[in-house]
Amino acid sequence: MRVMISTLWILLLYCSIITNYSVVAVAVAGDDSKKCEFPAIYNFGDSNSDTGGLSAAFGQPGYPYGESFFHHAAGRYCDGRLLLDFIAENLDLPYLNAFLDAVGSNFSHGANFATAGSTIRPQNTTLHQVGGFSPFSLNVQFYQFNDFHRRTQIFRKKGGIYKTLLPKAEDFSRALYTFDIGQNDLASGYFQNMSIDQVKAYVPDVLDQFKYVVKNIYENGGRSFWIHNTGPVGCLPYIIELHKVKPDEFDKAGCAIPYNEVAKFFNHELKSAVVQLRKELHLAAITYVDVYSVKYSLISQAKKHGFKEHLRACCGHGGKYNYNKKIGCGGKVKIDGKEILIAKPCKDPSVVVNWDGVHLTQAANKWVFDQIVDGSFSDPPIPLNMACHKHL
Repeated sequence: MRVMISTLWILLLYCSIITNYSVVAVAVAGDDSKKCEFPAIYNFGDSNSDTGGLSAAFGQPGYPYGESFFHHAAGRYCDGRLLLDFIAENLDLPYLNAFLDAVGSNFSHGANFATAGSTIRPQNTTLHQVGGFSPFSLNVQFYQFNDFHRRTQIFRKKGGIYKTLLPKAEDFSRALYTFDIGQNDLASGYFQNMSIDQVKAYVPDVLDQFKYVVKNIYENGGRSFWIHNTGPVGCLPYIIELHKVKPDEFDKAGCAIPYNEVAKFFNHELKSAVVQLRKELHLAAITYVDVYSVKYSLISQAKKHGFKEHLRACCGHGGKYNYNKKIGCGGKVKIDGKEILIAKPCKDPSVVVNWDGVHLTQAANKWVFDQIVDGSFSDPPIPLNMACHKHL
């Protein structure tokens, strides 16, 4: 009898433990199923996500940039919105103002530190040199963020307009930190006439510097990170046109295989860096987003996805790809003392993938965003609005 009672007691205890464990598990799953309420976005990157940084420093890109949506120059190297703009829309946040833009900016919902031409690793060239890049490399963008973080709280305490235009202290730990940078680090090597192997050789150093910045943002309270890998640069006219590509080095889509292979190598190493960061930053939720695969799918199967042109630029002048490094989109020439626009936009950018030989059109950006927003191309596979949840 005692044996039966003991056995029954053990079974009841076991059931109790299992039940309690299940309740805890459900509670955890329930927490993870809640949408994240991101109060702000802080973005770091290059022209793929620049909403006015470089133009604030060096002047706006003129007509026809911005015409498809803003109907005027909006600091974006696109005919309209960027991936970052669609991210903000999805999270019910206003479009991000550039940190460098002093006119009409509201930083209560975040700030954008990206500038066109930026690299992860600082460059030894000036912006206006051939192959020159932005002076605002990722480490500089972090310095700006660090200063922004500190000084906004000093001024916010003064109240008034400062309280309206600047973020709350607690928003920094609840914000989403987005990254879209690395493409120019690869391009910089090509502009210096480096070989494919030479470019690959410095990728580990580039990513060491990337990890350093992410760690520093974490130390400043950042917890949710959304990191895009780099796209298929071998499908961009400015790479294809400026660098010698042998006929047998093109794939069926018309993209330069060697340059895409380097991009894939960079992405493999970036993903490994993200894995390492997850091990070191125990409270961070880090999402790696494979935009390369999405962009390549769009370019290689453009007609299937509703686009008519996949490589040829919508806005430009001359050549197979409608791209000319000397006369970019919106370029003019003087004829008999009169300026004539010769690098004009195409009639319908909404059916063209490439905007100006370097960047995607708004329509292409929207298509890419629609593929990544639900987490289908993310590691871990979680949607954008769940990116605050850490997954083991």
